[in-house]
Amino acid sequence: MSTATPALSVLDLVPVRTGQTSSQAIAASLAVAQRADELGYRRYWFAEHHNMPAVASTTPPVLIAATAARTSRIRVGSGGVMLPNHSPLVVAEQFAALEALAPGRVDLGIGRAPGSDPVITQLLRQSGTTSDVERFPNHITDIRSLVSRDGATVRFTSGGTYDVHATPAPTTTPEVWLLGSSDYSAQLAAGMGLPYVFANHFSGEGLERALDLYRGQFTPSETLAEPRTFLTANAVVAETDEQARAAALPQARMMARLRSNRPLVALETVEQAAAAEAADGLAGPILDAMLSRWFVGTGDETRSRIAEFAARHGVDEVMVSPVAAASDDEQMDAATARIRTLELLVA
Repeated sequence: MSTATPALSVLDLVPVRTGQTSSQAIAASLAVAQRADELGYRRYWFAEHHNMPAVASTTPPVLIAATAARTSRIRVGSGGVMLPNHSPLVVAEQFAALEALAPGRVDLGIGRAPGSDPVITQLLRQSGTTSDVERFPNHITDIRSLVSRDGATVRFTSGGTYDVHATPAPTTTPEVWLLGSSDYSAQLAAGMGLPYVFANHFSGEGLERALDLYRGQFTPSETLAEPRTFLTANAVVAETDEQARAAALPQARMMARLRSNRPLVALETVEQAAAAEAADGLAGPILDAMLSRWFVGTGDETRSRIAEFAARHGVDEVMVSPVAAASDDEQMDAATARIRTLELLVA
């Protein structure tokens, strides 16, 4: 089995730690993006999540625009836009504008999950038929047409047509990816001839089956002749295993809160998490299982594991979510541990 070094990319949820403002959290993430660009990472994607104290990535298009303005080479995109929350035309116009700002560098990753709790989902989807999850495949088709040079055609039941284009009209088009964590998303991407990304960083359950379905059922399209996919994974890299594990604990505790339906809070610092875990053992029951699927350790060890992971699943790219937490004494607009993770992965 080949263990050639895969290309590396970054997924960012714009983490917000205790005492940090959204402005400071965004400034920290933009610094991470700039460093990823300097280090040669392939792409930098922002997720869409809502009403979570520890996450500030509610509006990927805005964050993508800010990142595009501060970088020169790296591809920028969404991981992803949760399409049922938005009108397809609005999404198409946003990404047409982004493509005009950063020609040839924009990825439009589209997902079907809500990205929040049921109450927020209802608030986001108060937009008539565009919020109908059952029409998700049609809305993907609409977006692909709208951002193309030919545009889309509306056909009236009474007869006649109306041409629609996403504007501003860029000279190139964003690359559309379908994201998911289920058999449904894998089969839909295969049937539409779209590149596909399995959300392995969130769960990892069903990864092999999803990839088999996608590759086995793939139908070539005008834009993609053969299956194209990469994998996501959480990563924390430090100078020692002990430091890496300590920096991973706050994220593990947040995931434990999410999965046990406990109230969500801002991300703890390394010191806060260590003290809290000693008192309540929140992450204890799931920590080892969680960390076994994450890439936590030193640079040499983690690079080797990522290469083996990519080879095992037949991909040439891995998108890491650098979830290393901050220390108490770190500046509020800095992301030292996350940046160090990216540096050590390519050292």
